[in-house]
Amino acid sequence: MHLVCDSLSFGYPGRPVLTDVSLRVSAHQRLAVVGENGSGKTTLLRLLAGEVPPAGGEVRRDGTLAVVSQELVVLDGQTVGDLVDEALADVRRTAAELDRASAEFDHEGARLGELADILARVEHLAAWDAERRVDVALTRLGACRDLERPLATLSVGERFRVRLACRLAGRADLLLLDEPTNHLDRDGIGFLTRELTAWTGGVVIVTHDRQLLDDVATAILDLDPSIDGKPVLYGQPGYLSYRFAKNQALHRWRQRYRAERKRAIQLAERLDQSYEGLSDEWRPPKGSNKNRRGTRARIHVKAADRLVEKLEAEAVEVPPPPPTLHFPDLPSMEPTWGAGDPVVEVRNPRVDGGEGRPARLDLPGQRVVVPAAGRLLVTGANGAGKSTLLGALAGTVPLDRGYRTALSRSRIGVVTQEGVRRTGTPAADGHAPTCFDEYAALALELLASGDLDPSYVVPVAMLGVLSEEDLDRPVAELSVGQRRRFDLACALLAAPHVLLLDEPTNHLSIDLVDDLTQALRSTSAAVVVATHDRRMQDDLHDWPRLDL
Repeated sequence: MHLVCDSLSFGYPGRPVLTDVSLRVSAHQRLAVVGENGSGKTTLLRLLAGEVPPAGGEVRRDGTLAVVSQELVVLDGQTVGDLVDEALADVRRTAAELDRASAEFDHEGARLGELADILARVEHLAAWDAERRVDVALTRLGACRDLERPLATLSVGERFRVRLACRLAGRADLLLLDEPTNHLDRDGIGFLTRELTAWTGGVVIVTHDRQLLDDVATAILDLDPSIDGKPVLYGQPGYLSYRFAKNQALHRWRQRYRAERKRAIQLAERLDQSYEGLSDEWRPPKGSNKNRRGTRARIHVKAADRLVEKLEAEAVEVPPPPPTLHFPDLPSMEPTWGAGDPVVEVRNPRVDGGEGRPARLDLPGQRVVVPAAGRLLVTGANGAGKSTLLGALAGTVPLDRGYRTALSRSRIGVVTQEGVRRTGTPAADGHAPTCFDEYAALALELLASGDLDPSYVVPVAMLGVLSEEDLDRPVAELSVGQRRRFDLACALLAAPHVLLLDEPTNHLSIDLVDDLTQALRSTSAAVVVATHDRRMQDDLHDWPRLDL
């Protein structure tokens, strides 16, 4: 089996997405694809899977293919069992071929080649063990095991885990995964890691999970902009090796860009001085040697033109390096607050599950306190109540038992897994609202509710989370990762005293995750982070921890 793409390119009218991408994946190779949000990672997977045709280049595949994308379109009436049947179709078909070949086998004159090939395929797929593998994968990933359960009744994360379990059990020759750890807890990620490292076929993983890069990837393809505009393949495995090599490349890029900018300014000044020589200050007085005066002017113009040509010939086009996150200076408290007062707290919290289901959150007798400039790391398995706790602290999830208190004039910024609410109101010109429009609408909404101090508004363009071109696009046209960046910007809009971040690394690029982690450690605001990201948990190991 193998997967090869040569000089692959793709784009939309006026907006190229991928240019000159080449890669090769064979058996036992695990290629991780990383890059900024909107750099084309998900698009690359769709091209490799044959879901969209490339604008240039070609993709060649040999072997069976399984894809686990970030979003699953649910058909009417589709159940968990339907996904299982779809994933095991090849396994069951191969087992049926073996039964047919065995029944029709002529022991006197038949050749053994066909039967041997089918037996090898059945052995590779471990077809006799497929049903058990599905059940084990569903269990270990914390997915629904009820085959009759309609997919429409499951959450996005639950549907993702069901599909991932089915694809792992199917043992395809080529496995394409898009952000596979986003909806997994620590145990689920451990199971996925073991499955991938033992995978006999080829794997392509789009991921932001830095620990997964260390544990699984044999090579890393970075789609981020480079100085020559081409993707960079890092053959040395491991996140730290990749990070070091990329930092060195970015350092050289920034140095060269600064040097070229300085050189361009100096040459432009020389050019200005040359043309300034055409002013009356250097010219002989009028009436004195008129022909000589005109000749000198022409010579001077030609010399200046030659200098322009020389500068253009010697100019080196160095694109600007990628921007970095500019985290705002957030306040820790208001002047009227007492030094020891908690900004927000919940006591004895419980949130019922409804319909006879277990409670979404139940912390009897406990007090969760967020002081000014405080820190809290919330961990736990899927379904333990991490998101519900953050919702209770934010005041968006009502408590069925216990109570919540917050200081007056406290501002709380929240990044949920679902994203911020959009207004959907058309812009003045009747078109879909852009990110700028949505940001302004949110600012007006917060201002009207008293949750925004006009003197503390954080401009979205200064954060460096999205380019101005992307900010001028409708939110619906952004990639999942770009929408996640916009969610972060919206959480920072009002310069909050408290930041509540639910799985903040989901869908974000590795570079942004590194910058964000450093910013969260140093900000003056209080921060509560709920995450399953193992590297982020290690980075925040010295924070107070609540394990649900």
